[in-house]
Amino acid sequence: MKDMKKPSYVLILTLVVASGVVFANREIKNETQPSVKALSIADRKAKQVDERKKWEATPDGIKYKEWETSPEGKKVRASHGKIRKYLRDFSDMEAVVTSVTFRRSGKSAGIKWLIVSINGEKYMMQFNPKDFEQLQTLRVNDKIIVRSRSAGYSHNHPYFILSGDYIAQNNKVLFKRDLSKNKGC
Repeated sequence: MKDMKKPSYVLILTLVVASGVVFANREIKNETQPSVKALSIADRKAKQVDERKKWEATPDGIKYKEWETSPEGKKVRASHGKIRKYLRDFSDMEAVVTSVTFRRSGKSAGIKWLIVSINGEKYMMQFNPKDFEQLQTLRVNDKIIVRSRSAGYSHNHPYFILSGDYIAQNNKVLFKRDLSKNKGC
Protein backbone atom coordinates (compact mmCIF):
# COMPACT_ATOMS: atom_id res chain seq x y z
CA MET A 1 0.00 0.00 0.00
CA LYS A 2 2.85 2.36 0.88
CA ASP A 3 4.44 1.58 -2.47
CA MET A 4 1.31 2.80 -4.34
CA LYS A 5 0.95 6.04 -2.34
CA LYS A 6 4.49 7.19 -3.06
CA PRO A 7 4.12 7.38 -6.90
CA SER A 8 0.71 9.05 -6.46
CA TYR A 9 2.18 11.76 -4.23
CA VAL A 10 5.07 12.29 -6.65
CA LEU A 11 2.61 12.58 -9.57
CA ILE A 12 0.32 15.02 -7.71
CA LEU A 13 3.28 17.09 -6.52
CA THR A 14 4.59 17.27 -10.12
CA LEU A 15 1.19 18.43 -11.41
CA VAL A 16 0.93 21.11 -8.71
CA VAL A 17 4.39 22.48 -9.47
CA ALA A 18 3.79 22.42 -13.24
CA SER A 19 0.43 24.19 -12.97
CA GLY A 20 1.95 26.75 -10.62
CA VAL A 21 4.67 27.52 -13.15
CA VAL A 22 2.13 27.82 -15.98
CA PHE A 23 -0.15 30.09 -13.92
CA ALA A 24 2.75 32.30 -12.81
CA ASN A 25 3.98 32.57 -16.40
CA ARG A 26 0.48 33.61 -17.55
CA GLU A 27 0.31 36.40 -14.97
CA ILE A 28 3.73 37.71 -16.00
CA LYS A 29 2.61 37.84 -19.64
CA ASN A 30 -0.59 39.68 -18.70
CA GLU A 31 1.37 42.24 -16.68
CA THR A 32 3.89 42.94 -19.42
CA GLN A 33 1.33 43.59 -22.16
CA PRO A 34 0.31 47.24 -22.27
CA SER A 35 -3.38 47.90 -21.89
CA VAL A 36 -5.11 49.34 -24.93
CA LYS A 37 -6.63 52.70 -24.13
CA ALA A 38 -9.50 54.13 -26.11
CA LEU A 39 -8.43 57.34 -27.81
CA SER A 40 -10.40 60.48 -27.19
CA ILE A 41 -12.11 62.16 -30.14
CA ALA A 42 -9.50 64.91 -30.19
CA ASP A 43 -6.67 62.35 -30.17
CA ARG A 44 -8.29 60.40 -33.03
CA LYS A 45 -8.70 63.56 -35.10
CA ALA A 46 -5.11 64.56 -34.44
CA LYS A 47 -3.95 61.09 -35.46
CA GLN A 48 -6.00 61.29 -38.67
CA VAL A 49 -4.50 64.69 -39.49
CA ASP A 50 -0.99 63.31 -38.93
CA GLU A 51 -1.68 60.26 -41.12
CA ARG A 52 -3.15 62.44 -43.86
CA LYS A 53 -0.10 64.72 -43.81
CA LYS A 54 2.17 61.68 -44.12
CA TRP A 55 0.10 60.38 -47.04
CA GLU A 56 0.12 63.78 -48.76
CA ALA A 57 3.93 63.62 -48.78
CA THR A 58 3.89 60.33 -50.72
CA PRO A 59 3.93 60.31 -54.56
CA ASP A 60 0.23 59.35 -54.65
CA GLY A 61 -0.64 62.12 -52.22
CA ILE A 62 1.29 64.69 -54.26
CA LYS A 63 -0.51 63.59 -57.46
CA TYR A 64 -3.87 63.83 -55.70
CA LYS A 65 -3.16 67.33 -54.35
CA GLU A 66 -2.11 68.50 -57.83
CA TRP A 67 -5.26 66.98 -59.34
CA GLU A 68 -7.43 68.53 -56.62
CA THR A 69 -6.29 72.06 -57.54
CA SER A 70 -6.43 71.44 -61.30
CA PRO A 71 -9.47 72.49 -63.40
CA GLU A 72 -10.48 68.81 -63.79
CA GLY A 73 -10.33 68.23 -60.04
CA LYS A 74 -12.31 71.38 -59.30
CA LYS A 75 -14.96 70.33 -61.82
CA VAL A 76 -15.31 66.87 -60.26
CA ARG A 77 -15.55 68.33 -56.75
CA ALA A 78 -18.15 70.86 -57.93
CA SER A 79 -20.27 68.05 -59.40
CA HIS A 80 -20.25 66.45 -55.94
CA GLY A 81 -21.71 69.63 -54.48
CA LYS A 82 -24.61 69.48 -56.93
CA ILE A 83 -25.84 66.10 -55.69
CA ARG A 84 -24.67 66.11 -52.06
CA LYS A 85 -28.25 66.58 -50.78
CA TYR A 86 -29.49 63.55 -52.77
CA LEU A 87 -26.70 61.38 -51.39
CA ARG A 88 -27.35 62.47 -47.81
CA ASP A 89 -31.11 61.82 -48.13
CA PHE A 90 -30.74 58.69 -50.32
CA SER A 91 -33.35 60.21 -52.61
CA ASP A 92 -34.18 59.74 -56.30
CA MET A 93 -32.01 61.39 -58.94
CA GLU A 94 -33.22 61.46 -62.53
CA ALA A 95 -30.39 60.39 -64.80
CA VAL A 96 -29.78 59.78 -68.49
CA VAL A 97 -27.42 56.98 -69.54
CA THR A 98 -24.55 58.36 -71.62
CA SER A 99 -22.36 55.23 -71.83
CA VAL A 100 -22.70 51.56 -70.94
CA THR A 101 -19.39 50.48 -72.44
CA PHE A 102 -16.91 52.69 -70.59
CA ARG A 103 -13.92 50.64 -69.45
CA ARG A 104 -10.77 51.56 -67.60
CA SER A 105 -7.58 49.79 -68.56
CA GLY A 106 -5.18 48.39 -66.00
CA LYS A 107 -5.82 46.56 -62.76
CA SER A 108 -9.61 46.87 -62.75
CA ALA A 109 -10.22 45.49 -66.24
CA GLY A 110 -13.09 43.32 -64.95
CA ILE A 111 -14.94 46.29 -63.49
CA LYS A 112 -17.85 47.66 -65.52
CA TRP A 113 -18.77 51.33 -65.54
CA LEU A 114 -22.05 53.04 -66.25
CA ILE A 115 -21.80 56.74 -67.12
CA VAL A 116 -24.88 58.85 -66.45
CA SER A 117 -25.78 62.51 -66.72
CA ILE A 118 -27.63 64.14 -63.82
CA ASN A 119 -28.63 67.78 -64.24
CA GLY A 120 -26.07 68.23 -67.01
CA GLU A 121 -23.12 66.74 -65.07
CA LYS A 122 -21.62 63.34 -65.85
CA TYR A 123 -21.12 60.74 -63.12
CA MET A 124 -19.60 57.24 -63.06
CA MET A 125 -21.05 54.18 -61.37
CA GLN A 126 -18.87 51.11 -60.84
CA PHE A 127 -20.16 47.53 -60.86
CA ASN A 128 -18.63 44.11 -60.74
CA PRO A 129 -19.45 42.00 -63.82
CA LYS A 130 -22.11 39.92 -62.01
CA ASP A 131 -24.03 43.01 -60.83
CA PHE A 132 -23.65 44.66 -64.24
CA GLU A 133 -25.53 41.76 -65.86
CA GLN A 134 -28.74 43.16 -64.37
CA LEU A 135 -28.15 46.39 -66.30
CA GLN A 136 -27.55 44.83 -69.73
CA THR A 137 -30.89 46.15 -71.03
CA LEU A 138 -29.81 49.78 -70.60
CA ARG A 139 -28.97 51.78 -73.70
CA VAL A 140 -27.58 55.25 -74.31
CA ASN A 141 -30.21 57.99 -73.72
CA ASP A 142 -32.33 55.74 -71.44
CA LYS A 143 -33.83 57.64 -68.52
CA ILE A 144 -33.33 55.99 -65.15
CA ILE A 145 -33.76 56.76 -61.46
CA VAL A 146 -30.62 56.44 -59.37
CA ARG A 147 -30.16 56.40 -55.60
CA SER A 148 -26.78 56.36 -53.95
CA ARG A 149 -25.62 56.23 -50.34
CA SER A 150 -22.01 57.13 -50.99
CA ALA A 151 -19.63 58.51 -53.54
CA GLY A 152 -16.02 59.52 -54.05
CA TYR A 153 -13.46 60.96 -56.38
CA SER A 154 -10.07 59.93 -57.59
CA HIS A 155 -7.40 61.59 -59.68
CA ASN A 156 -7.53 58.46 -61.87
CA HIS A 157 -11.15 59.01 -62.96
CA PRO A 158 -12.61 61.79 -65.12
CA TYR A 159 -15.96 62.03 -63.27
CA PHE A 160 -17.36 61.89 -59.75
CA ILE A 161 -17.98 58.26 -58.76
CA LEU A 162 -21.39 57.26 -57.37
CA SER A 163 -22.17 53.97 -55.72
CA GLY A 164 -25.11 52.62 -57.69
CA ASP A 165 -27.16 51.33 -54.77
CA TYR A 166 -30.52 51.50 -56.56
CA ILE A 167 -31.38 51.84 -60.25
CA ALA A 168 -34.90 51.80 -61.68
CA GLN A 169 -36.35 52.37 -65.14
CA ASN A 170 -40.06 52.90 -65.86
CA ASN A 171 -40.97 52.03 -62.24
CA LYS A 172 -39.13 48.70 -62.56
CA VAL A 173 -36.15 48.06 -60.27
CA LEU A 174 -33.19 46.98 -62.39
CA PHE A 175 -30.62 46.86 -59.62
CA LYS A 176 -30.70 47.09 -55.85
CA ARG A 177 -27.50 46.55 -53.88
CA ASP A 178 -27.84 43.95 -51.12
CA LEU A 179 -25.99 45.56 -48.23
CA SER A 180 -26.41 42.53 -45.99
CA LYS A 181 -23.78 40.70 -48.07
CA ASN A 182 -21.04 43.22 -47.36
CA LYS A 183 -22.01 44.23 -43.82
CA GLY A 184 -23.42 47.58 -44.86
CA CYS A 185 -20.39 48.82 -46.76
